[in-house]
Amino acid sequence: MTQKKSIRKQRDITMVLVVIAILFLINFVASFIFKRFDLTTEKRYTLSESTKELLKKLDDVVYIKVYLQGDFNPNFTRLKNETKEILDEFRAYSNDNLQYELINPLDNPNKEETDKIEKQLFDKGIMPEQIVDRSNQKVSETLIWPGAIVTYKGKESVWQIFKRQLSAQSEEQNINISVQELEYGLTNSIKKTTLLKKPEVLFVEGHGELDTIRGADFMRSLTEYYNVSRVNINHKLYALKGADAIVIAQPDSMFDEKDKFIIDQFIMHGGKALWLIEPIYVNRDTLTTRGFSLGFKNELNLDDILFKYGVRLNQVLVQDLQCAQVPVNVGIKKGQPDFKPFPWNYYPLILPAANHPIVKNLDLIRTEYIGTLDTVFAKDVTKTILLQTSRYTKTLPTPARILAAQVKLKPQESQFKNSFQNVACLLEGSFESNYKNRITRAILEDSIFNFKDKSVPTKMIVITDGDIAKNEFNINTGMIYPVGFDRYSNQQFANKTFLLNCMNYLLDDESLLNLRSREVKLRLLDKKKIATQVSKWKLTNVGLPLLIIVCFGIIQFYIRKKKYSK
Repeated sequence: MTQKKSIRKQRDITMVLVVIAILFLINFVASFIFKRFDLTTEKRYTLSESTKELLKKLDDVVYIKVYLQGDFNPNFTRLKNETKEILDEFRAYSNDNLQYELINPLDNPNKEETDKIEKQLFDKGIMPEQIVDRSNQKVSETLIWPGAIVTYKGKESVWQIFKRQLSAQSEEQNINISVQELEYGLTNSIKKTTLLKKPEVLFVEGHGELDTIRGADFMRSLTEYYNVSRVNINHKLYALKGADAIVIAQPDSMFDEKDKFIIDQFIMHGGKALWLIEPIYVNRDTLTTRGFSLGFKNELNLDDILFKYGVRLNQVLVQDLQCAQVPVNVGIKKGQPDFKPFPWNYYPLILPAANHPIVKNLDLIRTEYIGTLDTVFAKDVTKTILLQTSRYTKTLPTPARILAAQVKLKPQESQFKNSFQNVACLLEGSFESNYKNRITRAILEDSIFNFKDKSVPTKMIVITDGDIAKNEFNINTGMIYPVGFDRYSNQQFANKTFLLNCMNYLLDDESLLNLRSREVKLRLLDKKKIATQVSKWKLTNVGLPLLIIVCFGIIQFYIRKKKYSK
């Protein structure tokens, strides 16, 4: 009996040593082979190939200061954990060229020092967030700074980790949207700081386009990715030479055929174009001073060239029940004008519904006095509708009479039946020149003109609103507000993100945009059940595991008793 015990003991020791040796061998081999396993349903921790390539190309350390350290409520604790996990994933693929630090900016006993840090973060562009914790039957409020500063070779960029969206109904939904965009936001920030050569973007002027004040924020935002400048074509054949893309933003006067020809040939040679064209012109000064105005066709002489490329601009003015509000003076209160917000149907709010990476997951987009567009046949051109109005839309033929007094009248919903009007369209493919079979043989054979009647594969986007790219500014202070910011309601709409996505896509940064299409499922607890069945679930979560352990112990006891009693 003693000999059998000795043999059994030696066998057990041998098995333990073998297991230890196998584990050591596996770890040794794994140190030379990098492999990570993502067991989540939506593969949330699996980085895209474009992100992996970006990280592998890093030749110096990207250092990230993440201001998400501290004790938060469960939602922001989840965001902090998800952020840390995505940072660890980035670091694993960067050959240790990505390092990060979690910082609590409020962890300082000196109030003045804390205020100084908060001001620095705000000046750099990180937006604070007030979070409310209602756990444990008490309410507490905390100001946090859910963002990060990305540094590479002396260059900095800001990564806003948490983004509050107007369309989100709860904090959980905002957290979910922020988690979805973690890889996109971090990759975007790294790309901005490591970009060496920037593509060239030209804003065309000379036809009443947005000036350097009204278009300042859009241009400033583009400079993070591109070299941006302005050009007056003025019949100069090489005015657009060297540009990768052009922006034609809210012109209000006619393009002559010479300028149109130069734009056409720029596109034929592979240039990209972002058209922000308003089919309808509304004199807003007349509306403000006289209380009425007319919306009539905006004569730009661009209908033929856009029609040739595959889009027809319709001469109608849009009204939409899903719209922004404007301040209206309803009387005098304490000697001062009493302004109240009223919905203005001529300022549609558009919530993108398409699955294209340009618009997927975007929040509401603010527009003003917009027209509509339709696609027409154009050989070898693919059309994708990016933006549509809501279900409750009404179109007015021009000339359309606009009365300021309409703002106080309740609209009749039965009239808003022109649902889902097209507002923005992406065109991709080989375009036919607007001047094919229309120019002389001398120009055809002239090497200076280098005329092409069919373009190489290229892209363009047509949007029937120029105000979508316009920023407001304060005349008294000179302060320029962000694109899409409504200073009357203090709401930030998604205009800027949409426009940047358009330009990113046109200039082949679509791999970055595809990251935004990734969806992370939010598996939320039922708050109603939690409140009504809290005792049941506490007992289940605590008692059931103990019961299983007790049952396992009893079964094990009887098995051993039966085995050794013989």
